[in-house]
Order: sequence, then structure tokens, then C-alpha cells
Amino acid sequence: MSRQVFINGNLLSEAEATVSVFDHGLLYGDGVFEGIRVYSGNAFLLQEHVERLYESALAIRLQIPITQQEMTSAVNRTVSANGITDGYVRLVVTRGVGTLGLDMRRTKDPQVIIIADTITMYPQELYENGMELVTASTVRNHPGALSPRIKSLNYLNNILAKAEGTDAGSVEALMLNHNGEVAECTGDNIFIVRNGILKTPPSGAGILEGITRAAVMRLAHKEGITVLETSLERHDIFTADECFLTGTAAEVIAVVSLDSRTIGTGRPGPITQRLQTGFRALTQGT
Repeated sequence: MSRQVFINGNLLSEAEATVSVFDHGLLYGDGVFEGIRVYSGNAFLLQEHVERLYESALAIRLQIPITQQEMTSAVNRTVSANGITDGYVRLVVTRGVGTLGLDMRRTKDPQVIIIADTITMYPQELYENGMELVTASTVRNHPGALSPRIKSLNYLNNILAKAEGTDAGSVEALMLNHNGEVAECTGDNIFIVRNGILKTPPSGAGILEGITRAAVMRLAHKEGITVLETSLERHDIFTADECFLTGTAAEVIAVVSLDSRTIGTGRPGPITQRLQTGFRALTQGT
């Protein structure tokens, strides 16, 4: 069965779902997006994702042509039309068609695109045994140039860092900010555990404030685990008792080494496993 793609109010077949080559989303990466997991036919934390999409759009002066309520309904409609039980939604809004120039005033008709499909996660053995990380030489975008809180269509910074990771045989890579502090990974936020306290870089470190990150922090608070948003260096990861990543696709996954240096016992730690279990229960509504 051909996938049905939502474009500007219509569900079209994959072959019919096209945008103009003059769209500034294609020409300049001018637009915003969200990635949303689907569990048991329901888009997980949908309202939070939609709110962040509209916040990102506001930050780049992009007027989304439908309301948040209409966007929520469109996502649910697209998931249902594609019969997705467990999968992924990519929600994209582009600036629209314009001229061969940067002037946003010469664009029109922002495109709202929703794709619902299955998802390929990290290999199961990584969830059982933990993953190895390397530090990328590509520095996270300077927040003074472009706020990392904007989830924009220009992901080249992350892509180049990701390539460094794959070149080194790692499925993820750690990114530092312009001050040499830990920011995030190419597609995931990072946490460490030290003496029973959970620590993660603050928004000022140059991170995207992940939806899954926030959900895990709420879960930790509920579990009685102290959570601190604080500046971290690689030293803090090297000397941590545990380390894990969070992300829409990744969920919660342990990190057992950084740059070939073992973290903790070299196995997923007890707090990581506890939060993994709690998060999975949360996704199933239990």
C-alpha cells in the first residue's frame, strides 16, 4: 500500500506528494520540523511537539497557516490513514515558494507536510549492552548565530558530526559547544549519573530542549531522583557512574564508553535501567 502524505490539508499518495523546487525549505533549509513517535496508534507527547514546532516557527518569523488544534488533528489523521501502530511522524513546515534570494518577504504559501511511517531504531543489542560514543570535532552551532532551541530544517551541523561518529564506528557522536563544554549528541540529549544525582547540560549550553529529555526529567523527579541542569565537561562523563542518551527515536539508551574510555562498570547502570523501564511504561500509558 502506498504511503499517504499530508500536504496542506490533503492526503496524497507518495508519488503525488511533491513540493516546488523553488521552495525555500529546499533552497535554504528555511523551515522547521518535529519528529514524533507513535505507540499503539497514538502520537506520543503530541501536544508538546506541536507547541515546540510553533515556537520554532515563531522564532524564525514563519507563520504556520493552520492552528495548533488543526495541526494535531492532521497528525492523527495521517497516522490513521497509514495504519501506523508503532512508528514515527515527521512534521515539516517550509517557508514556501520564493525567488532565488534570501528575502522571506518574496515567499508565499508555507507548506505543511506530515509523513507517517515505520521507524528504524538503534540495534537491540545496544539497548541491552549500551553504546560507545566518540567526541566529534564539529562544534555545536554557536547560540549567538542560531538558537539551538529552534528545530530548523538546516541540520548540516549535526550531519557533519554524525559522519564523524559513523567514520569511527559509532552510531552517535558527542558534540561540544564553543566553550568546550558538553552540549548534546547529534540527535540525542545526554545525561550522566554521579553519586545518585542525574545531571544534564542546561539550555544555555547550546542544546535542543528535547521532548523526551523533559519527559525523562519529570519521570526522574517522580522516582525521587535529584536532577540538575548544569554545565558538564568530558571529564564529568569520563568519571560518571552512568551515562545515557534520550531522544524521540532513541528513547532512553545507555552509553558505556566515550572515546574508548569505559564509563562506570561498562554496562547499563541501575538508574539508567530504572528510567528505561519507566519511560517504556509511560509510552504505553501504564
